[in-house]
Amino acid sequence: MRRFRRFLVIPVLFALALTAACGTEHHGDVVRIGVNDLSQPHWDVFKRKAAAAGITVEFTNFTDYNQPNPALSQGRIDLNKFQHIRYLANYNARNNDTLVPIGATEVYPLGLYSKKHRSVSEIPQGGEITLSNNPANQVRPLLNLAAAGLIVLKNGGSWDSKLEDVDKSASKVRLTTIDPTLTAASLDSVDAAYVDDTWARQAGLTNDQIIYTDDPNRPDLKQYINIFAARAADKDNPKYVQLTQIYHDPEVEAAIKAEAGFQGIFKTNTAADLQATATDLETKFRQ
Repeated sequence: MRRFRRFLVIPVLFALALTAACGTEHHGDVVRIGVNDLSQPHWDVFKRKAAAAGITVEFTNFTDYNQPNPALSQGRIDLNKFQHIRYLANYNARNNDTLVPIGATEVYPLGLYSKKHRSVSEIPQGGEITLSNNPANQVRPLLNLAAAGLIVLKNGGSWDSKLEDVDKSASKVRLTTIDPTLTAASLDSVDAAYVDDTWARQAGLTNDQIIYTDDPNRPDLKQYINIFAARAADKDNPKYVQLTQIYHDPEVEAAIKAEAGFQGIFKTNTAADLQATATDLETKFRQ
């Protein structure tokens, strides 16, 4: 699910105001894209490439993961790019919505960061690890921690595992869930944290501070491919589809790779493949 620094104090209302402003002044020939990393230079390259293709792009930057999907559903933006397939499927299931992935961007390794330890073996008994308080972003860290020998999951663990499945008495560490935008800042006081790529890069975290990770190319991690999302009625909109292709223009990809801390692997799965994965997950989440 890429996209602030140490103390996040920017009110969500500011992001909403920006979005609302875009909605009021919207012209039909402008494509409004919601992102959560607008400070990254590659968006300037993307916008220039889109303009060269005859597409005018406007961005709305969100400071809260809970805002871009409702803004898209309500028509205040036309596309968003901030989440992976699993996050979108979970959102749709919880909100009875029908947003769809229309283009792949990248997949990222899941990094367990630490400023205190150089390996998971150094984390003491009873050590504290922070992770996202969003259930859609918890199962992968849980399976990761189980593989690292830091927690024990009841029944061995599966993609259905939840926080309550952690066997606390048998686990080496204790888990604290916090807003994902604050996980990077938490590293000053905890033993380790799972930090989303966006916040890790903006906080200046480096690969040297990753003490455990997974292989993002594993087939079962396709659900974590990051995507452009659209409303179901717009999934075949040629202009929107073209924008997802422009994201993979060599100049845009080069600009993304040049950004500090980038660890992603570009993906170009078809929209049909992404949508099939999302549908399967939604079906499971709705049960």
